[in-house]
Amino acid sequence: MMMAVTPVIAQEENGFQKFNVIEDFTDNGFQWFRDAQLLCAGNKERSNAMTIGWGGIGTLWQRPALTVYVAEQRYTKKFMDDSEYFTVMSFDVKDSKVLNYMGTKSGRDGDKAQALGLHTAYTANGTPYYTEATMVIECKMMYAAPFDPQNFKSNVPKNMYGHFPAGVHSMYIGEVVNAWKK
Repeated sequence: MMMAVTPVIAQEENGFQKFNVIEDFTDNGFQWFRDAQLLCAGNKERSNAMTIGWGGIGTLWQRPALTVYVAEQRYTKKFMDDSEYFTVMSFDVKDSKVLNYMGTKSGRDGDKAQALGLHTAYTANGTPYYTEATMVIECKMMYAAPFDPQNFKSNVPKNMYGHFPAGVHSMYIGEVVNAWKK
């Protein structure tokens, strides 16, 4: 007779505990993205991450949701376009070398996680994250579309993209399906 084996969740192996974002997310949503987070998408064969400073957290379509933005020239954009899930991660020190490096180097030039000595792990859905993060939020893609400059209603986006070499951003809205923190 075989004994039932309780699977160990990768996040728990790495010191994370699951939490409910609707009830237990205590960070200020206006400051959380401003302080910079790490966005990661891909699969067990290939993934890429980048620092993000724009985003939103709240509810949409009666679901907890994160909105992130990726410019068309960013290497991570292809991973976002090809992925069903993505993660957004926090690190202890907002100006850490991880966020700085991930925000200034391109994954086209090499494996940024490997260069930093980060350890990639995967959620039950196969979504990559780094074990060194202090918080990981996993999202399932609900919507993705590039900004249409014809729909800019003020000078704020017009001025932004007039001098932004990486191109217009795409908006990605993900339903929060899992969240863990240390």
